[in-house]
Amino acid sequence: MAEPKKIVCVVGARPNLMKVAPILRAFEGRQDILHGLLVHTGQHYDYAMNHRFFEDLELPWPAVNLGVGSSSHVVQIANVMLRFQPVMEAEKPEAILVVGDVNSTLACSLVANRMGVPVIHVEAGLRSFDRTMPEEINRILTDQLSDLLFTTEATAEANLLREGIASDRIRFVGNVMIDSLQTHLQNAIPMAETMAADERFLTAKEDGYGLVTLHRPSNVDDPEVLRNLAGALRKVAERLPLVFPMHPRTRVRLGEDGIAELTQNARIFVIEPLGYLEMLGAMRDARLVLTDSGGVQEETTALGVPCLTLRKNTERPITVTQGTNHLVGIDPEAIQSMANHILDKGKTTGAIPDLWDGRAAERIAKEIEIWLARRSDG
Repeated sequence: MAEPKKIVCVVGARPNLMKVAPILRAFEGRQDILHGLLVHTGQHYDYAMNHRFFEDLELPWPAVNLGVGSSSHVVQIANVMLRFQPVMEAEKPEAILVVGDVNSTLACSLVANRMGVPVIHVEAGLRSFDRTMPEEINRILTDQLSDLLFTTEATAEANLLREGIASDRIRFVGNVMIDSLQTHLQNAIPMAETMAADERFLTAKEDGYGLVTLHRPSNVDDPEVLRNLAGALRKVAERLPLVFPMHPRTRVRLGEDGIAELTQNARIFVIEPLGYLEMLGAMRDARLVLTDSGGVQEETTALGVPCLTLRKNTERPITVTQGTNHLVGIDPEAIQSMANHILDKGKTTGAIPDLWDGRAAERIAKEIEIWLARRSDG
């Protein structure tokens, strides 16, 4: 009996974990054919948070951790490449599988390409059309290096075809983030339980609450932009209390004075980052979510929760055209106006996009199996 084909599955940051977990489970269902070897680059270096996400997602601990840690984009990509190549030489995989658009995605794809190992990209073809975003460059280059590209929505395939990717390399399979969401939603931790020790919140949330996430460099690294967004949040909080699990990057940029100013009206609750099950519960129970996260745009659409995206563009347009997402930019007046509109109108409705059905990973595993068989046949 032939040995199963080894696929090195790369993760580098927390959003990657939600995408890879269902894929590894799907591989386990074909373990006589596919063997997934999990490699963590260590791009996200918060051990405690990583550990919680692995537990919440029931994800096996990585076989290899490169431990690259935080650095500038260039240094981080270089370090991942230097540490990933020996792993590839030792493991000799049939292919590598990368997800999303973080630095590790591009770095590992470059190494595999140079070593003649096929690259499989999950969540291919998404475009914000803003090349000042590092993630956009990572997406474009990874797609050009990839041999098999899995898309989450129709516009992604159109983007790839326009960029010269052959149609026979593209497969529309749906969204693996939603696989994780549907698998774990029944175990999501209610916001009231997460905040049970905060009597102020329990009193303030009688009419519901909003959830905030902010972490993108374009929003938090520019002091003026961050100041304006903080002002917008204070205005929204006058009407709806806000819970703000603050990303470490944002915490550093705001500083203690900025955080104190943000919370001075006692209706903004700045807390530590949440685990996956806590975050699921926080999104599910919210009246409104304000975010600059791509994944949160998708998850709120799947949950039917209104979302305001605090960016000028989005690489996930289907969450706007079909889902519950509203692209409001970073102008404080526009943010407050749309928040008031949603709160006045009530919960906005949106459709669940095609193939966001919790079975994307199964389709990916099946397509990889067929693709590998064809490669073996010459």
